[in-house]
Amino acid sequence: MTQIQNVTVIGAGTMGNGIAHVFAQHGHPTQLVDLNPASLEKAMATIDKNLERLVSKERLTAEQKAAALANLTTSTDLEAAVGGADLVVEAATENEALKLKIFAQMDAAAPAHAILATNTSSISITRIAAATQRPEQVIGMHFMNPVPLMKLVEVIRGYSTSDATCEAVNACSAALGKIPVEANDYPGFVANRVLLPMINEAIIALHEGVAKVDAIDNIMKLGMAHPMGPLQLADFIGLDVCLSILRVLHEGLGKDKYAPCPLLANMVAAGKLGRKSGEGFYVYTKGSKELVVSASF
Repeated sequence: MTQIQNVTVIGAGTMGNGIAHVFAQHGHPTQLVDLNPASLEKAMATIDKNLERLVSKERLTAEQKAAALANLTTSTDLEAAVGGADLVVEAATENEALKLKIFAQMDAAAPAHAILATNTSSISITRIAAATQRPEQVIGMHFMNPVPLMKLVEVIRGYSTSDATCEAVNACSAALGKIPVEANDYPGFVANRVLLPMINEAIIALHEGVAKVDAIDNIMKLGMAHPMGPLQLADFIGLDVCLSILRVLHEGLGKDKYAPCPLLANMVAAGKLGRKSGEGFYVYTKGSKELVVSASF
């Protein structure tokens, strides 16, 4: 079984910086890679802020924070960054063509023993693995957002993923303080095959005038004990990501029940992507946690 020590994370967005944070905090020399230096700078500032929050809550000492940051380096050179990795975790945009390109590059540059993992939330692990010469060492590691806080890692086997690869990733995830749970390679896996149709149905209910935004969310929070309503959660995930996952489900499973609501498609086309764009079903003001329903509704 591969002993995972050196880790490279591809993509410095919300998921990538969270994944790099967790590996570095747990003692792994970790390289965070992105083509955009500004994205790397922003990611490091986010990681520093999140570690400091843990110090303020006495979950980490100042020395542990310093050690975590010392484990982190950044790079804009993917090939060089994966050259010494035992595990590479791809956390780029949820775009299949981009992921296939990145995996071909990772495969060419990573050591022969390295495991290549993807944080994809819905794209086929088997198709991603086919872009490499080591499909038995390709696996899904679907972390949940926010990564430093959420316990689950959905571990997805592709058609050719070996038992040894799965065992190594399960052991590594557990050592990060996470709970690995295995799923097989079908559209949406488990988490998003169950979650996204619920979110889509909430958007359909809004679209058809069944209830308003805050009513839909409050019914699910108060009646079903959900910590966050489905429309707020969609904003948190990113409406573009929700749309992409639903399209994968619709195409892969061929059933109309997975077809994205037209309202969702229109909002994405209009650039209303949720919290990351400042507006989705709610309006997000920097420095404020108050939820204000968008004037569009």
